[in-house]
Amino acid sequence: MSKLKYKRVLLKISGEVLAGADTPSGDNNRQGIDGKVLMDLAKEVVKVQKMGAEIGVVIGGGNFWRYRDFTHLKFERTTSDTMGMMATVMNALAFEEALKKLGAEVRAVTSFPCEKAMENHYIKRSLNHLDEGKIVIFAGGTGSPFFTTDSAAALRALEMNCDLLLKATKVDYVYDKDPVKFKDAKKYTSLSYQEVIEKNLAVMDLTCAALCKESKLPMIVFNLNKKGALEKVLKGDKIGTIIN
Repeated sequence: MSKLKYKRVLLKISGEVLAGADTPSGDNNRQGIDGKVLMDLAKEVVKVQKMGAEIGVVIGGGNFWRYRDFTHLKFERTTSDTMGMMATVMNALAFEEALKKLGAEVRAVTSFPCEKAMENHYIKRSLNHLDEGKIVIFAGGTGSPFFTTDSAAALRALEMNCDLLLKATKVDYVYDKDPVKFKDAKKYTSLSYQEVIEKNLAVMDLTCAALCKESKLPMIVFNLNKKGALEKVLKGDKIGTIIN
């Protein structure tokens, strides 16, 4: 068995990643779930679980609904955020099924009560699932409006006593601006949370950055679409941007 530098981790996957490739213009107008992408991601997670990793997963809902993408409709923020939390439940159910198809032990839980779909998240119960070797998928964000799934990922990582928070994106590093739209975008291989806050980098929301900074929880931002990237991160290879 290969030695892992990080054993218990929380993997944050954006909903946009599940939607598949961007359009040629760089604008992701795709919605829903790309089945191939879903299964490829599931294979990467199952591979590292078999190596001994203990994995929690938080999936965003941006491939279906996200408040900032629909502000022009002038919906109440609480209503829009509730729709976003429901979107994460759909993504979590899909990822749970994909992992099961590969033979993984997995349990999806939610902070947004949805009893007919999955069990509610309780810290002790979710910890027990991880201790038993299950992959645990956390749906429903924080369960409250006004918080992003980045903040939910930081919160769950701390609740589950994780060694590392992993943020999976479609680019290889954190940049000072969108590298798809700006060829002169500067990449960072390492950052502090204070720099993220001061530079107002869009890699995470400020609540997430402040929570990780206060709790001294390291984060690595990397491109999960590259085969083997998750394994390399957990082994301690230099990949992506490390934030601490």
